[in-house]
Amino acid sequence: MRIHALSCFGEHAGDGNPALVIEGGQANEEARRALAQARNTTCVFLDGEVVDFYYPHMRSPLCLHATLAVAHVLFARHPDASILAVTTAMRGQRLELQRDGGACFVRLQAQEVAQPALATGLLEHLLAAPGFVSVSPPRVASVGSPKLLVEVPDAATLHGLRPDLAAVTAWGKEAGINGIYAWCHLRDGPDADRFEGRNFNHLDPVLEDSATGVAAGALTALLGHGIVLHQGHATGQACLIRTRVEDGAILVGGRAEPAAVVTSISR
Repeated sequence: MRIHALSCFGEHAGDGNPALVIEGGQANEEARRALAQARNTTCVFLDGEVVDFYYPHMRSPLCLHATLAVAHVLFARHPDASILAVTTAMRGQRLELQRDGGACFVRLQAQEVAQPALATGLLEHLLAAPGFVSVSPPRVASVGSPKLLVEVPDAATLHGLRPDLAAVTAWGKEAGINGIYAWCHLRDGPDADRFEGRNFNHLDPVLEDSATGVAAGALTALLGHGIVLHQGHATGQACLIRTRVEDGAILVGGRAEPAAVVTSISR
C-alpha cells in the first residue's frame, strides 16, 4: 500500500486541508472505513482511474480537496499532460482534472437537486442559534455532493457558529444532503466576488474542513458566476478556493502540495 499525504487549497505554502491518497490494498469498504478512522483524516483510494472517498465517519460520493490531491499525484506522473480524468466509485461521476500554472482545477457540472421543505425553526435548531434568520433563502445546490447553503450576515456571525453537529448529520441523512455550508459575502476589499464559508458535516468539531471544494462548486452554481472563497478560520489553516464558469461547466481549483514524505506499507 502506498500513501501520499497532501495539503490542498492552502492560501499559502504550509496551509491547506489534509488528504491521503492511497494506492493498493484495503480493497473492501469495511477496511477502507477502518483506515480512514485510524488515520482520522480524509482518505481517497485510487484504483487506476477510479477514486473512492472516505471521511473518518462516512463514505462520500465526492470530495474535491481529495480530488485535488489525486490531481497532484497523477500530474506528477504525467508531467506533459494538461488534462486528465478520473471516475468516482460511488456514482460513476467523471471528473476532469486540469492544470493551470501552479494550481489544479476540477471541471464539474451543476446537478439538479430537490429543495427540501425547511420547517420553521429548523435552522435555529441545527445551527444552535436561537433567533437565526438567513440573509437569503437557504438553497440546496450540488456539483456531486449536495449542500444546504445558508447565508449569514457577516464573518463575525460565521465564525461564532457552534452548530449541533449530531442534529445536522441526522437531518442530512434523512434529507439526502451532505451537511450545511454557511457562507457570507465579504464586501471589503476590491474583489466583489470574495466570500467566506464553513462546512458542517462532521460529527467531531475538531474535524471541521479547512476547505470544502464541493461547497465552493455548489455556491458557484447557486450564484451563477466564479468566486474567490476563503475558509479555514476555525481550523487555523488559511485556505483559498477559486472557481470559474466556462461553457456551462464549473471549475473548482487551488493549490495542492505534499504534506509529508510518501509512505509505503506492506500488508
